[in-house]
Amino acid sequence: MRGTIFLLRRCVIKFIVEPSNLKGEARIPGSKSNTTRAVVIASLAEGRSVIKNPLPSADCLSTVEVYKRYGARVLSLGKEWIIEGSYENPKLPDDVLNTGNSGTTTYIAIGTAGLIEGYTVITGDHQIRRRPSGPLLKAIEDLGGEAISVKGDGSQPVVIKGKIKGGRVYLPGVNSQWLTPLLINTPLADGNTEIYVDNLQERPYIKMTLGWLRRCGIEYEEENMERFFLKGGQKYRNFEYEIPSDWESACFPIVAAAITDSDITLHGLDLNDYQGDKAIISILQAMGADIDTNYGGGIRIRGGKTLHGIEIDCGDTPDAPPILAVLGTQAEGKTILNNLGASRLKETDRARSIAEELRKMGAKIEEYEDSMVIYRSDLVGARINGHTDHRIVMAMTVAGFVAKGNTIVDDAEYVKISFPNFYELMSSLGAKIERVSEV
Repeated sequence: MRGTIFLLRRCVIKFIVEPSNLKGEARIPGSKSNTTRAVVIASLAEGRSVIKNPLPSADCLSTVEVYKRYGARVLSLGKEWIIEGSYENPKLPDDVLNTGNSGTTTYIAIGTAGLIEGYTVITGDHQIRRRPSGPLLKAIEDLGGEAISVKGDGSQPVVIKGKIKGGRVYLPGVNSQWLTPLLINTPLADGNTEIYVDNLQERPYIKMTLGWLRRCGIEYEEENMERFFLKGGQKYRNFEYEIPSDWESACFPIVAAAITDSDITLHGLDLNDYQGDKAIISILQAMGADIDTNYGGGIRIRGGKTLHGIEIDCGDTPDAPPILAVLGTQAEGKTILNNLGASRLKETDRARSIAEELRKMGAKIEEYEDSMVIYRSDLVGARINGHTDHRIVMAMTVAGFVAKGNTIVDDAEYVKISFPNFYELMSSLGAKIERVSEV
């Protein structure tokens, strides 16, 4: 992990993007969200687990390094990842845990620290040290542990001491990443845990987490995504599982093809998977895009159609607003993005960041507290700040495909967080991108 952090700090990359059309076929890499959960649960399970088609992104590798410190044995990080778990008894780390840029890893690691007697210190990069953890820290304390934010503002670094014993907790629903750590870790506590959540957003991520619990032998009760009951003293069983392709990553080439004169087919995507960003297909179809979801075993997207703006609820897709905003600039009329609260709590305030960068290219955007209105706009190439956020970088790269003139996107090294072969995949489809490194 230290090598990864060095890369993000020292190897500066920018993309120089020209107007482009895409053509051809490509396979989307594995899901980051599923890979992260697989690594965590394999690390807590008994015996050896095999993770097929893992995503070797910086975030997922951060998860591996953190859970090695918790006692997991990593036997292979090749084409398949093989992990031998600590069997419900994670050990006290011998050093500070650095989660890099991964919010999911940070929050789940906080939950795991609550299972351990002794003090665990957890921190991350500059973005992680700003992200709020207050409701999760309070939940750890309500369950019998100790949780301290070093800065006193609910953000990282944090110091956690277990053991949590179980009990009843209440969470606000704006951020599913506060709930997932409790769902994963409390079944290993001695006592039972009951969780109440107010107005849960990002529900597909919770459905994904619950799917992993069922897959690995954990029993739970769930009522309308408002109440969760987890019996204590349970054990995870080991597994062998193939990670489905990542819909969050797929959104970028899908939208790129839909807004240009393109014809591409993407493989590996499962419309029945829990991932919320599969909604990009129904969104684009509602806007008038030409999409065939069963074309030679893949999904075919043909551009050139006139798209029409619609109203989109982003409550279940907090990673999608950047690319949806780019999409909105190429749809007739106006596109309205609602329920942006969770999106504002990610690596950056994504609603504000994408609006700021698209305006540099001439986009007409109205931004409100929980919504955004995007009007059909003719974009012009500009120098773009990637805000050290992988999804802003990739969305603005796609914007460069439809802009007049060249677009320069800074912070391009951050695509390694979730889509490490973004440049290679887009280039293979004909995107005109030049990658320039400055060390």
